[in-house]
Amino acid sequence: MPAALSRSNLPHLSGDRESAPAWQESLAFGRRSHLQSAIFRLVAILERRSRRLLMTMICVLVGVVSVVDYLTGYEITFSLFYLGAVALSTWFIGWRFALGISIVSLVLGFTGDLLAGATKEKLFMAIWNEVLAFGSYLIVVIILSTLRSLQLHLERKVTERTAALTDEMAKRQHLEKEILGISEREQRRIGHDLHDTLCQHLTATTIACEVMRERLERKGQPEAVEAQKAISLIREGITLARDLARGLAPVALEAEGLMEAFREMAKTTRERFRIECRFECIDPVLIHDSAIAIHLFRIAQEAMSNAIRHGGASSIAIVLSSDPDKIRLQIRDNGCGMDSPKPGHRGMGLHIMKHRAQMIGGEIVFKSSKSGTVITCALPVSADAP
Repeated sequence: MPAALSRSNLPHLSGDRESAPAWQESLAFGRRSHLQSAIFRLVAILERRSRRLLMTMICVLVGVVSVVDYLTGYEITFSLFYLGAVALSTWFIGWRFALGISIVSLVLGFTGDLLAGATKEKLFMAIWNEVLAFGSYLIVVIILSTLRSLQLHLERKVTERTAALTDEMAKRQHLEKEILGISEREQRRIGHDLHDTLCQHLTATTIACEVMRERLERKGQPEAVEAQKAISLIREGITLARDLARGLAPVALEAEGLMEAFREMAKTTRERFRIECRFECIDPVLIHDSAIAIHLFRIAQEAMSNAIRHGGASSIAIVLSSDPDKIRLQIRDNGCGMDSPKPGHRGMGLHIMKHRAQMIGGEIVFKSSKSGTVITCALPVSADAP
């Protein structure tokens, strides 16, 4: 015995009657797994072939077995090899063809025995062997045909369930898009109403207060100063209402509306938070689908809000670019960084950004470090086909 396999080199096998069977069983299991995988690969290869080709192969196999059976004489039976052809016929073709192959196998085997010189004394034994072989063929055909029908039924059920689940997921995704679309349309409508009604009303109120202030000044009334304060407050209200309306309807319907919205976002951020914020777009990126433009704008809006509130950033860059395959939106900041979205994470902002990216057929990547955060959203150009 080689030294590598001697009992002295395998102390866990020597003197331990219970460990040896477990070791041998693990090796046997490994051999079985390899054999099963090889069988599964062979079955998969055969299932991809046409029925006509499989029928031809099975007939050739029966012919080859019958010739070998004849050449080896009547003393040696080849029923097991005929049984393999019957099993293949049952599984891949059908039980009717398998019965035909069984009968052909019996006839060829019996004829081969006769031609090989079987005597009359051995004739009864040959007939009895063929009857037993036919019985075994029938049992194999019944068992395999039942198993095959059960497998096909299970596959059909799995296919139906998969199709139903896919359809349900598609409906749910469509419903989510509809809900988001309705939400965006309502926000846009409210924004337009604020701009067209409240802002106009406040403007008219400002004009009326201006007239009243001028009258008070002409009469030398001290209330003119209070009227001027009221006018200033109303003008601040107009600014706030316009900012609110612009936030509810940030993107124009034109293809270049997203770029203008990002420029306005960068300007507003600089003025409101007193930080450096810039929009970079080397080549014009036209977004024809307004829903995609809205989602990209909301992703950038949420990313900038996180950078300011949680990252403490003092510099933010909004970068919009495109190539023949992808449209990319990138938000970079110099904040303290943040964690990527994880399962069970309570913060909704990152999950909402990821969900919006999925809704427009894109993907979002978060890269964060102590020197800042980079959020990149990429979607195929085909998603924004005009």
